[in-house]
Amino acid sequence: MSEELHQQIRELEQECQRLRIENAKLREGQAPTPPILVQPKSASDVHARSSPEEKIALFRKLFRGRDDVYPVRWENHEGKSGYSPAFDRSKGFVAKEDRELLPLTDHVIRDHLSGKIVAGVYVILPEDFCWLLAADFDKKTWKEDCRAFLASCKALEIPAALECSRSGNGGHVWIFFQEPISASLARRLGAVILTHTMQSRPELGLDSYDRFFPSQDTIPRGGFGNLIALPLQKHSRQHGGSVFLDQNFEAYEDQWGFLSSIQRVSIHHTEEIVQKAEAMGDLLGVRRNFNPDEEIFRPWELKPSERFCAAPLSGNLPKNIQVVSSDLIYIEKEALPSSLINRIIRLAAFHNPEFYQAQALRFST
Repeated sequence: MSEELHQQIRELEQECQRLRIENAKLREGQAPTPPILVQPKSASDVHARSSPEEKIALFRKLFRGRDDVYPVRWENHEGKSGYSPAFDRSKGFVAKEDRELLPLTDHVIRDHLSGKIVAGVYVILPEDFCWLLAADFDKKTWKEDCRAFLASCKALEIPAALECSRSGNGGHVWIFFQEPISASLARRLGAVILTHTMQSRPELGLDSYDRFFPSQDTIPRGGFGNLIALPLQKHSRQHGGSVFLDQNFEAYEDQWGFLSSIQRVSIHHTEEIVQKAEAMGDLLGVRRNFNPDEEIFRPWELKPSERFCAAPLSGNLPKNIQVVSSDLIYIEKEALPSSLINRIIRLAAFHNPEFYQAQALRFST
């Protein structure tokens, strides 16, 4: 049981005891003693000098996913590395299907933060819900892309935090929710933010971010879904990675104080943003549900959005556009306004039916 849950239980027990005393006084005809208003310890009380227990409680409150299993990073003598579910190794070699998977505990988080292991979290809960959304950027322009993405978050009133990746050559933008929401809704929120970003920064394109976490709407059959490495791992921090950055891409001096200040998004606000964007057709429409038995021979004929591009563009548009048809279609964009670049990018997006067929069958995508 987590320290946070222990604290909640203690507070409830204290409240029950206070009510018992008050009821006893009322039965005796005495005026009840005014309750002492104890302010709950806010997250802002956690800082660099806080106790390890307080830091771990805050960490687990934000970076929440499955707690019945967790991934841990491994590296072999050949230099290959990856992540796999942590399991009990005390029984020696056992078949994969017979392994006893280990739960995510405070002790695991402590080992991660102190550098003993590199742990991750499986984002999607068994019921296809999630507590967070993270966008991964890994191109050379990751700083510019992250800055534009964060600007869209601010415009949409979505609190977000930027973490430098473990390698230091990319960034993760984290968004946290007040309660678990469906992975589908979280990903649609990400699509809204990405669409908003493309409108202001068309050069972002559709491939300059690696992916969203969660990367799927549902847990694939026989697996745990996507994982993301947890931040603030000691050895990575010592090399400038896995830390949270300010608007100037400098690491916050007090990482824990910054995490304490992060606000979480309500499901009401999330639904409001997504519904408004979908009603306006202002959403990257690259999602469609296919029947697994349905065969689509011309996916390029499927519109990326039923409503997008209905309204003509306004402004100073060029009379001619230079287009070269070769192994691909190349369009000279130097003289094109951003609104037209964004429209061309959106027109170039089409559905990949194999993705949705695999998703419908809960296979890995």
